[in-house]
Amino acid sequence: MAEYLASIFGTEKDKVNCSFYFKIGACRHGERCSRVHNKPTFSQTILLKNLYLNPNNNSVPKPEGGFEQFSGNTYTDEEIQQHFDEFYEEVYTEVEDKYGEIEAMTVCDNLGEHLVGNIYIKFRYERDAERAVEDLNTRWFDRKPIYAELSPVTDFKEASCRQYELGECMRSGFCNFMHIKTISQDVKKRLRGRRKRSRSRSPSPSKKQRRH
Repeated sequence: MAEYLASIFGTEKDKVNCSFYFKIGACRHGERCSRVHNKPTFSQTILLKNLYLNPNNNSVPKPEGGFEQFSGNTYTDEEIQQHFDEFYEEVYTEVEDKYGEIEAMTVCDNLGEHLVGNIYIKFRYERDAERAVEDLNTRWFDRKPIYAELSPVTDFKEASCRQYELGECMRSGFCNFMHIKTISQDVKKRLRGRRKRSRSRSPSPSKKQRRH
């Protein structure tokens, strides 16, 4: 019995634990969900809720519920991409410089309240993720408070919408799986080079421990 329960944990067959929260670290039902949201006490991944704001959206959900309206404009695809690239690189470099090496960072392009603007950052080490959550919850970004928490998501491919990647998702921005917004190749190359330089300079955890 124990083996069976372990095998279905976090899947659609699991009638106790929420499969959506397990896969994407968010659920459209929120705290009203009839299934359990098993929030991790340790993880490599953190979630920054609703932090990215697409300039073409005319509202942004508040973590405590409801939407904040603002007067928006219509920007071209090129302007939106440039805005996103600058946002992504700024967040990535600041978080990595302050808290530790990043393995992956994903930004959701969904419109559903539980996913819009969500940023998932997977660190190389769990201790860096824990330190980031503690500090980021005391900080603001673009005049908004940051809401950070540890996330159960470890595999972004499993959490993403396959149909969206193929341009075939029929639910548009209200899909319950991640619609991952992509950065330009130039930014991707710069961050990849940054990661290689960081790893070449960083001593292994065992070496760090021997220094103390």
